[in-house]
Amino acid sequence: MSNHPILQSFIAGQWLGQQAKQSLLSPITGEVIYTTHSDVIDFGQSIDFAKTKGRKSMLAMDFQTRASCLRDLGKYILEHKESLYEISALTGATRADSWVDIEGGAGTLFAYASMGRRELPSGNLIHEGDAIPLGRDGHFYGSHILVPRHGVAVHINAFNFPIWGMLEKFAANFIAGMPCIVKPATSTSFLTEACVRLMQQSGFLPEGSLQLVIGRTGDLLDRLDGQDIVTFTGSAATAAKLRVTPNLINNSVPFNAEADSLNCAILAPDVSVDSPEFDLFVKEVAREMTAKAGQKCTAIRRVLVPENHIEAVSERLIARLAKVTVGDPRINDVRMGALASHDQQRDVLEQLDTLLKTSSTLCGGTDSFELVGTGTDKGAFCQPTLLLSNDPDAEGGAHDIEAFGPISTLMAYKDLDHAVLLAARGKGSLVSTLVTKDPSVAAVVVPELAVWHGRVHILDEQAAKESTGHGSPLPMLKHGGPGRAGGGEELGGIRGVTHYMQRAAIQGSPTMLGAVTKEFVRGGATIETEVHPFRRYFENLQIGESLVTHRRTVTEADIVNFGCLSGDHFYMHFDDIAARESQFEQRIAHGYFVLSAAAGLFVSPGEGPVLANYGLDNLRFITPVPIGTTIRARLTCKRKIDQGKVSPKGEPQGVVVWDVQVTNQDDELVASYDILTLVKKQSN
Repeated sequence: MSNHPILQSFIAGQWLGQQAKQSLLSPITGEVIYTTHSDVIDFGQSIDFAKTKGRKSMLAMDFQTRASCLRDLGKYILEHKESLYEISALTGATRADSWVDIEGGAGTLFAYASMGRRELPSGNLIHEGDAIPLGRDGHFYGSHILVPRHGVAVHINAFNFPIWGMLEKFAANFIAGMPCIVKPATSTSFLTEACVRLMQQSGFLPEGSLQLVIGRTGDLLDRLDGQDIVTFTGSAATAAKLRVTPNLINNSVPFNAEADSLNCAILAPDVSVDSPEFDLFVKEVAREMTAKAGQKCTAIRRVLVPENHIEAVSERLIARLAKVTVGDPRINDVRMGALASHDQQRDVLEQLDTLLKTSSTLCGGTDSFELVGTGTDKGAFCQPTLLLSNDPDAEGGAHDIEAFGPISTLMAYKDLDHAVLLAARGKGSLVSTLVTKDPSVAAVVVPELAVWHGRVHILDEQAAKESTGHGSPLPMLKHGGPGRAGGGEELGGIRGVTHYMQRAAIQGSPTMLGAVTKEFVRGGATIETEVHPFRRYFENLQIGESLVTHRRTVTEADIVNFGCLSGDHFYMHFDDIAARESQFEQRIAHGYFVLSAAAGLFVSPGEGPVLANYGLDNLRFITPVPIGTTIRARLTCKRKIDQGKVSPKGEPQGVVVWDVQVTNQDDELVASYDILTLVKKQSN
């Protein structure tokens, strides 16, 4: 029996692993801290459990309840974060590094919970866009829907962010209603295991929604089918091997890769040595070199600087890097910890030796350096190293080789065209940073950078006040890049959710499309009763419930009074001569008067379940309304969203989207829009 804790897999609702296999060494002292297990995982059972129990338990919920569950999981992780910080230090990470991983991971859960509750409907189907008429008379429509896949998401993650790397993928597939199997990198899998144990003991995880694999994936990828999805984060070389797994190709299993990349930062020529942006550039590069000991897929590997500023940039960078203390991350004064493993240390030093064939050392390198902490002489440390490219225009070197540690290469460029060309030599990257004071520079350079980068970070003095930095992927924006970076996309708000769903085009009558989408489609069947729709509580209101109002004739007095009240004296409303010379050939009513008049026609003024106007979407003014036009409105319940909201008084409520059509006496559409209201529920 091993004297060290044995990591366990969480498979089919059970923790598996009693016999020790591979020893995991501390990257700080070289001592054994954990072992993996030798117990064989039955991946057939694992997949079946996910697709039966997992799918059933997840689809018993809807987008809104799963979003609430994510929020609760995030809170639970934060309540127990100190236990994770303690374990995270064993990966070689400082407290600041661990904050990104632990609290950043929880923050991603909160972000997706918020987006899910705000942007997604009740139920498990998304109606994507508006229905499109496919026939002349409005009897045949088409649209798109998104539904949860019937498979399992397999997440193969990198070693550098054992918690965030898992949660940023899990959040999206969970909201989508798809169970997942997580395979963390073995070297830091003990931190992922600790987080999964917390999530499982929280009681918030639906049965089968999350499984954990410690060790190898065995025949897992060979058992997947076209309903499954594989996501991968790691080296470009490994991504290339996994992508061509015969079973994945034969069954057209989607494969999303986020691979290492040679990200760059560009100092624009307009930035002078004494400007705030110059210091911001140096600070950003130094931070990205040393955060997580440079073990970030988004770290700055290539530092592109105008020829006349190379010396100044190198001097300031060397001075800043000299202040970085390296050693045991559990010691308060240490600013940079160890690499994740001794294997990782060997890889980084080998890549550094290769880089030195095309560059020279400005600071750091392979020489010995001072370490803080007892026993660190046997740890997996690497000092911050700044190189200078001997020939930035040459192929290879820092344009092809990534040392996945605290190592960056300075490159001199002649002009901005040259800088853009050098940036593209990375053959596709996750992120680039442009530091400039000149908006015209950004306008020209950013579109060129966007061709080769998944994200472009524009940094100036104003943005720096709130910027999350070059190396911080955000849940609201895509994370991924073209070419070498893998070609995949992660995060990206609701885009990340829809990656785990199947899109299908649907065609049929407006009534049938409305039945499928749970959303009223114009031309479809309506429900008209003697009860005004505004008098119904949220749960009693039916999709398609509709009201046709009485009529109102627009007068000149209406236009004059509205103009005086609003202050809008635009000539089309008040100048008879100018209006006659316009395309309308006469004075017309204010568009916003038409909206106000329509509200006056359909609003039920007495106290009732409708609490407030929540917003207005898709407004279009279609046909002008001259003096003497008679208008009326049709108000129809289009969509209901149960977000679990409560009023300040604690009253439960939901959001109702109403379709509004304003027509004239010839039944021509005058205005069209969606109005959102908060509607009280009758019961808790």
